[in-house]
Amino acid sequence: MESHRPQLSLPRILEMNLGFLGLQFSFGLQQGNMGPIYSYLGADESQLPILQLAGPITGLLIQPIIGAMSDRTQSRWGRRTPYFLIGAVLCSLGLFFMPLSSSILMAVSVLWILDAGNNITMEPYRAYVSDRLNPNQRQAGFLTQSAFTGLAQCLAFLTPSLLVWFGMNQDWVDEHNIPYTTRVVFMIGAVLSLATILWSVLRVRELPLTAAERAHIEAQPKGVAATFAEIGRAIRDMPPAMRKLAVMSLFQWFAMSGYWGYVIYSIGRSVYDTADPTSSAFRSAVLTNGEMAAFYNAVAFLGAFLMVPLARRWGAGPLHALCLMAGGLAFLSIPHVTDKAMLFLPAIGTGLAWGSIMGNPYVILSNAIPPQRTGVYMGIFNMMIVIPMLVFAAVMSELNLGFVTIGLGAYDHLLGHDPRNVLTVSGVCMFLAALAVLWVPEGRASARAPELAAA
Repeated sequence: MESHRPQLSLPRILEMNLGFLGLQFSFGLQQGNMGPIYSYLGADESQLPILQLAGPITGLLIQPIIGAMSDRTQSRWGRRTPYFLIGAVLCSLGLFFMPLSSSILMAVSVLWILDAGNNITMEPYRAYVSDRLNPNQRQAGFLTQSAFTGLAQCLAFLTPSLLVWFGMNQDWVDEHNIPYTTRVVFMIGAVLSLATILWSVLRVRELPLTAAERAHIEAQPKGVAATFAEIGRAIRDMPPAMRKLAVMSLFQWFAMSGYWGYVIYSIGRSVYDTADPTSSAFRSAVLTNGEMAAFYNAVAFLGAFLMVPLARRWGAGPLHALCLMAGGLAFLSIPHVTDKAMLFLPAIGTGLAWGSIMGNPYVILSNAIPPQRTGVYMGIFNMMIVIPMLVFAAVMSELNLGFVTIGLGAYDHLLGHDPRNVLTVSGVCMFLAALAVLWVPEGRASARAPELAAA
């Protein structure tokens, strides 16, 4: 039942999503800096996917659990707000301590805390938009989140270069080879993450539960076993549109994992002719990637607003397919670019793809799932994001534990230890994701919105 939800003005929708700015600033810092931090501390390129498993594993475990729990939470602060606050505190602590890492083990440990906080906050935030907005405003709500994602990651990637432009030495590093520019930008992220989430939840509070919603929650079984049972039932009852989106997600997020994990190393080789992470040229590659990523996130920020009328006219699915193809062309071209300035051309395609990824699939999803199970289904949908990342790590990396070897080691054995080949594979996967989303008829403008039955 949607009648108790008041229509919100665009400024209020922006305000309720401001917390996404801090949350995605954190994700931007991870995307742009975790690989280099591990490399500064002595990790090999082939180990990077394994070392960054904290994100996908915490997402796989935490988001569906938090989603199911938040669907059944009744508190004086609301259903979702307690999880926002817990996650924001953990995220801020992780950001503060990450650039102080003195070893790979410490960086890995802090990353688990950081990703736990991010994931505790992320899933309820998706459900919060669906809870708070009527169906006719959800497109604006999710694409606003996409816009804030673009803006936040633009700032996260660009800030180190701004610090250098304002006079900081890019080669000023601590005793563990971590640049002080990295330390400063992570400290900024720690403050921003907590402050913006607090602003959103205090300024645009959750709506009080209706009598029917309270009765539904009170009728549900409680406890850990009930939570896992609800996740299992939700997977069993998954709407057809969501099952089809899983195929798209497999290729889409495998591609994004390859891009985020290896684009810096590709730029290092093709533009700066270096594979040495302790060199000044490599630090230049890191800064160049930050500038390029800031640009593509600016494209995503602006593109997300432009996509609102296009999604209404064409449908979220065909629009998403078109944007994914633009991203695929970008990934295929980056390894062949040898001039820094020319990197910003494929960044346009990357930005269009990224802006669409963070909005259009959720438009399709939110209109295909029952409102009583929004939290758990948003969490399960996140599993469709993190499982491809785990697959990527298993395919690319190889970890020898002595008695057993984990992973296929494709980065060394099939791709010649060359990050440019990873980007080529990622480009092909983006085209496969585009074909897969066209298979989802619920994403087309002509599709009739499904009736959302009560669970």
